[in-house]
Amino acid sequence: MTALNTAHADPNPGKTRINIEDPMAASKFAWDLVDRLRQSGLTPESPRILLCIGTDRSTGDCLGPLVGSKIDQLQQDFFTVYGTLDKPVHASNLRETLQEINTFFKNPFIIAVDACLGRLENVGSIQLGNGSLQPGAGVNKELPPVGQVHITGIVNVGGFMEYMVLQNTRLNLVMRLADVIVSGLTKTISEFRKQTARGI
Repeated sequence: MTALNTAHADPNPGKTRINIEDPMAASKFAWDLVDRLRQSGLTPESPRILLCIGTDRSTGDCLGPLVGSKIDQLQQDFFTVYGTLDKPVHASNLRETLQEINTFFKNPFIIAVDACLGRLENVGSIQLGNGSLQPGAGVNKELPPVGQVHITGIVNVGGFMEYMVLQNTRLNLVMRLADVIVSGLTKTISEFRKQTARGI
């Protein structure tokens, strides 16, 4: 299975954490992500890859594929999506998927989406950060770092018996995290295009 990255559940400089209970969560997500995309030098011509990591075989680890499927169903043309419930990207095929992305796209800009475990008070929050995430770190899997920007949803408490914790994570929470991320990504598309059109 694709393991979770508990390291990214801790506060670090340059990270933004947004709780899904915040009524402005999706808008705050979009403002933050658009800012990160612009600061990273993303242009309208850059190939934009949404790499959603996880597996539908574990409730806690299905956040990525849920987000991927929901975005895929929108029939948007902003992101190329890898990782859905139908075709998940996980520990067994992540390297192969990255190789495929780099074969088909020149200088792809990858936004990595994954679930993670964290502190009790942060469960139900979404984190955005610059740079790659390290999938698999939470349950001792050695996988390549991925993404120029990463998005993680804190699905449960880390630190003890992570595999069991993932299996016993509430689907309702994962679905709510996915809904806010998808809403935030949808707003991001609109805002990025608006700013680009205005030449900001």
